[in-house]
Amino acid sequence: MDQELRHLCRCLRQAASGPLGRPAAARRKADGSLVTGADLEVQARLARRLPADWPGTRVLGEEDAPAVQAGLLAARGEGGLWVLDPLDGTTNFAWGLPWYSVSCALLDEGGTVLAAVWDPHRDECFAARRGGGAWLDGVPLAAPPPPAELADCIALVDFKRLPPDLAVRLARRPPWRSQRNFGSVALEWCWLAAGRGHLYLHGGQHLWDCAAGSLVLAEAGGRAATLDGGSVMDARLGKRSVVAALDEALFERWRAWLAG
Repeated sequence: MDQELRHLCRCLRQAASGPLGRPAAARRKADGSLVTGADLEVQARLARRLPADWPGTRVLGEEDAPAVQAGLLAARGEGGLWVLDPLDGTTNFAWGLPWYSVSCALLDEGGTVLAAVWDPHRDECFAARRGGGAWLDGVPLAAPPPPAELADCIALVDFKRLPPDLAVRLARRPPWRSQRNFGSVALEWCWLAAGRGHLYLHGGQHLWDCAAGSLVLAEAGGRAATLDGGSVMDARLGKRSVVAALDEALFERWRAWLAG
């Protein structure tokens, strides 16, 4: 892993270790999701640190106002734009479940350039560079070959955000061996890339949910698209569905089953 990616992982650790090491009370935002002081503190720290270490870049954080986010995204080609989720898995964090992460990705007009996702509890940092590979703690990410058949796979599926008819079909006749949902989207992308799951399905991700993890998966050899076959990384603020798998052949089997 090159020095720039090492430095990015170090930035996440240094900015988040303190805030994420302390309990924090949660409050409900206007959209119904939770936010804690840790979300806000980590975002503020990285909003200062990243442009200082990468001059000319700006930071779009999950906790920014929508109008601010839209303006930053429209100007992403002017020096590059960091897309940041300061605490992905806030509900888990607020209730003491040890499964959350810090996620950031550097975007240009062509998509994600650099990405890092740090898991504080396991002290694992996943990182990727467009065209340069994916890494876990400085070691190239090399997942074991996935099963050939859906029936032998572990699927990471968020039922809550799926279209109801699809959720019912999956519940009635699941095509996989076993199903999990952990509650931190960025880590789910990365665990898929590491071979800790084989299939992925989510009904509604924001840009900051998928910007880093999708690059880690792509550079590890995985595939992803929306349920209707579009690009996950289309640089918009609205929610998008995700269908993904650890390799090309499995991805096509997964998409075919979902389309059936």
